[in-house]
Amino acid sequence: MRKIALFALAGTALTLAAVADAAPGDRLRERIAALRQARAQPSGPAIPAPAPLTLAYGADPLQQLDLWRPADAATKAPLVLFVHGGGWKRGSKDNAGSRWAPTHFPAQGYAYAAIDYRLVPQASVEQQAEDVAHALKFLLERADQLGIDRSRVVLMGHSAGAHLVALVGTDERYLKAAGLSFADVAGVIPNDGAAYDVPAQMEDGPAIMQQTYAEAFGTDSARQRALSPTHQAAAPNAPAFLLLHVQRPDGVRQAQALGKALSAAGTRVEFGSFPGEGLRGHGEINRQLGNPDYAATGLVDDWLKRLFAR
Repeated sequence: MRKIALFALAGTALTLAAVADAAPGDRLRERIAALRQARAQPSGPAIPAPAPLTLAYGADPLQQLDLWRPADAATKAPLVLFVHGGGWKRGSKDNAGSRWAPTHFPAQGYAYAAIDYRLVPQASVEQQAEDVAHALKFLLERADQLGIDRSRVVLMGHSAGAHLVALVGTDERYLKAAGLSFADVAGVIPNDGAAYDVPAQMEDGPAIMQQTYAEAFGTDSARQRALSPTHQAAAPNAPAFLLLHVQRPDGVRQAQALGKALSAAGTRVEFGSFPGEGLRGHGEINRQLGNPDYAATGLVDDWLKRLFAR
């Protein structure tokens, strides 16, 4: 099974370019899958999202975020902060997230933020994790002004974004560098990532992703381990994790290993396992999250309600 869905959200042309080094038969299968994915991409949300409040949390043009708030501003809202995927080197808050999320989460009473962050190779993965932490700091510093309940915050990310939120949720150095700590994060939702253990993924993950992993994580084994949430999951961690995945073997394997490491450290862990394989499944669990008819939406809603009620 080929893990190429990181590329789909950046566009079919990029996906096809990414498979150029695969065997001819594999390239054909990936092209067919990519074209099917493009045809399956919805043209827009069922309910158009209102215009977001766009804010800069840093000086770089990519250090921006969009914020949607619930219509009822009488009380401060819990915050769900989303980090997009794209192989650490592409994608944005505008094209690599769910079209449902900006309406669904505010309808549930939550503020929803989607961030951009600096990309490889202009920035390192370490700097990307720093961007996640600094985007959160920016919002929490303005929590009263923005109507955010700073005591109820969840980090959520898909694909490469799943890796980044898991890293920030297991290695407190990134939060501390931003003047925050695990006390500022109630929970983390990594959605269908497959690089929680970087050395393992570079050893036995899909061949088509190896160049992307090398560009992101390099060849130094100590750095690879330092950037691996599974290897950073010894206590302390963010208090709770919800690990979502479809049926990609490497994604399942990596989520289970991360969950085991978190549980061993005393961190609360739950799993959400959903149908879907390859490019289509990997993209669908991101695109459809927030769609009330999609199974993962109900599970995430229930988990958030229980988490924020604590």
